[in-house]
Amino acid sequence: MDDNILDPELTDNHDVEVDEEFHHLNNPVLGIKPIEKKYLGTVTEVVQDKNKFFFSDNDARVEVTVVSDEIIRVRLAPHGVFLDEFSYAVPELKVTASVFSLHEDENEYRVSTNTVNCHINKQDFLIHFSDSQEHVTSSDAVPMHWEENTQFGGYYVFGTKVCHQDEAFYGLGDKASNLNLRGRRFRNWNTDAYSFAWNQDPLYRTIPFYISLNEGIAHGIFVDNTFRSTFDFAAEDFTKTSFWADGGELQYYYIHGPHMMDVVKRYHSLTGTHPMPPLWALGYHQCRWSYYPESKVRSVTRGFRDNKIPCDGIYLDIDYMDGYRCFTWNRKYFPDPKKMIKELAADGFKTVIIIDPGIRVDDNYAVFREGKEKKYFCRRCDDYFMEGHVWPGRCQFPDFTNPEVRRWWGDLFDELVEAGVAGVWNDMNEPAVFGAGTFPDDVRHQYDGYRGSHRKAHNVYGMQMVRATYEGLRKQMKNKRPFTITRAGYSGVQRYASVWTGDNVASWEHLHLGHIQLQRLSMSGIPFCGTDIGGFSGEPDGELFTRWIQLGTFSPFMRAHSAGDTKEREPWSFGEPYTAINRKFIELRYRLLPYLYSTFWEHHRYGFPILRPVVLQEQDVLNNQARQDEFTYGDKILICPVLEPGQTQRIVYLPKGKWYNFWDKKLIEGGNEITVPTPLETIPMFIKAGSVIPEYPVQQYVGEKEITEVKINIYYSDYEVNSFFFEDYGETFAYEQDIYSEKKFIVNGDAASLTIEQSMEGLYTPRYENYAFNIVGLPFKPAKVIIDGKMLTDFDQSGDASFKFIFTKNFKKAEILK
Repeated sequence: MDDNILDPELTDNHDVEVDEEFHHLNNPVLGIKPIEKKYLGTVTEVVQDKNKFFFSDNDARVEVTVVSDEIIRVRLAPHGVFLDEFSYAVPELKVTASVFSLHEDENEYRVSTNTVNCHINKQDFLIHFSDSQEHVTSSDAVPMHWEENTQFGGYYVFGTKVCHQDEAFYGLGDKASNLNLRGRRFRNWNTDAYSFAWNQDPLYRTIPFYISLNEGIAHGIFVDNTFRSTFDFAAEDFTKTSFWADGGELQYYYIHGPHMMDVVKRYHSLTGTHPMPPLWALGYHQCRWSYYPESKVRSVTRGFRDNKIPCDGIYLDIDYMDGYRCFTWNRKYFPDPKKMIKELAADGFKTVIIIDPGIRVDDNYAVFREGKEKKYFCRRCDDYFMEGHVWPGRCQFPDFTNPEVRRWWGDLFDELVEAGVAGVWNDMNEPAVFGAGTFPDDVRHQYDGYRGSHRKAHNVYGMQMVRATYEGLRKQMKNKRPFTITRAGYSGVQRYASVWTGDNVASWEHLHLGHIQLQRLSMSGIPFCGTDIGGFSGEPDGELFTRWIQLGTFSPFMRAHSAGDTKEREPWSFGEPYTAINRKFIELRYRLLPYLYSTFWEHHRYGFPILRPVVLQEQDVLNNQARQDEFTYGDKILICPVLEPGQTQRIVYLPKGKWYNFWDKKLIEGGNEITVPTPLETIPMFIKAGSVIPEYPVQQYVGEKEITEVKINIYYSDYEVNSFFFEDYGETFAYEQDIYSEKKFIVNGDAASLTIEQSMEGLYTPRYENYAFNIVGLPFKPAKVIIDGKMLTDFDQSGDASFKFIFTKNFKKAEILK
């Protein structure tokens, strides 16, 4: 007998859906035996090993691990034996808590840090968490439990928490629902969801992390289990929130706030942040299934330059390949790809190509032949290769959970990189198989030495594919940053790739849905995200496409993409006035690149999300729990997209503080709703008072012009506000050796003065010498400008109420006096 059959993680127990209705099912006709639900009992023993505390009821064991002052991990071993400690999401569990203790009284054990307490009830093994003021933030409704499946082996594992009356829930990646998840049940099983609908589930990614907000206090739960999992947010029982998985180990991290932003940052301390992208990747990208032959690619790129519309990325979908064979070129369509890519690069275009996991079964195809000889393809439990049909026809699939396979796959990019390819788009990696949907459950995976079936590996397959891609490109590209995209992923995928929301639809509903999905992805740990602008399937009209461009201007990843059976949709495809408006917003994207890039740095270094729903900014305002039609990019720019056809005005909520209307520069007091006109040529856009917004000149592509002067827009404030401005070489990893420039501005004013202070960190020196200051909203006519103690005489009080002057970039303190 194959010894894998004896491994509970390799057995198949998916013949019946894992719903509550099934848990008590006893059907002898189907051969299904009764399933017994088992709960933790009375705590009989506790043992401490450094930062780990083991509690037992004489059979099962629970491990409580202190990770930091604010993070505690809980693991359940139903039969007392824990699985090997390994995680693709948390590559290294860094323990930072130095002070923790175990206390015992008559009723409970309590594991405490300086910030949180984990309480274990002796009698019934209920676990709850409290803060340092003994305020209970999370508590078990019933003890952790499991259900054995006597037919297939293994067990389901369950956790159930108390759900409070006004508790709200956020996260889980890009679920196609309202931002607040309460009242819904969701499945995590990476799925190719073509033209998905509102509330359709599951979708492409598995991010088993959510944030709870109750009574103004937030905490997070990250369930690090790669099996098919389910989350119920008071859908079945309004007093309970549950999560369960089809196998593996019940392992979750309690992540304390009390602010939602704290929870997101601490989740990133576990799973990592996105590396700094190449600066060009933040530009506008154009894609279609497919641009071919070469003459078509050149026609599209020429259209951008002729129409003076900035663009940095041009994409080649599957038709660039020879018979859809990965790592090949169709020489009929692209006779000299290296020459073409070089000439596109000379005109400012980076070429991005698609790669799928399916490798055509063809002994004359070198990639297949080598993978077959080295046994790199996935096999089923009877040792036959896993085969399925995708675009090339009959295919086999690499086992990306094998580190040797990942190295091999990464090395396959050498010829593409040598030809000049700048980025790789990983698709179909849920993995998707025509007809079957995905792999059978009995497919085996090496899983970095912790072998398991596809039940265990399915949700990480796409993540490990793009990991192989990223690591291979980083090796091939030497010191240049790779640009990678993936459709499928698991928690931690942000360390390797950006994402998009998949095959959406050209509809106003999908514009609204994509807007919510991007906010949810960003607060779920995946910052570099975007939608297919205009919709992948279906036909947008000019108004819908333009409104999507406006939203895309403030999406971290900005790419238009469409299916081959639709009309072409470049930014000029709909004629005027749409072309001019699309140009205006794409130019705005390029003007704001230094701000967008600095916001990425705040994410990479400090763990801040890039897109921030209003509730993330103001969790103490109850009405914000339902707000989902506006967000901030970073914390300085508030975007309120237009999401309905023919809309001439909309209601906007401005968070507390003061905000400037970007278009007319009017100052508005926040904490209120206002009505704002929404003509087609604008969207509501506001700048937080006190903000410093760096601005580049408009370029047709990143690097077209040498930056000789950076415009520094300062929005007057009568209270202190901090801002970041980050610069580096924009394409290398030198920032990892501190070769960067991080500048911190502090702006503070009163009725007679405005002070701007600048501090600097890092070893990078930009080539330009001067800032062009543009101060908006100054409430007085300036009489003096003092820079580092010296009087400046050359300044301009312009007619538009802006105050302008030029001075060296290395100043430390500027004072504008009445």
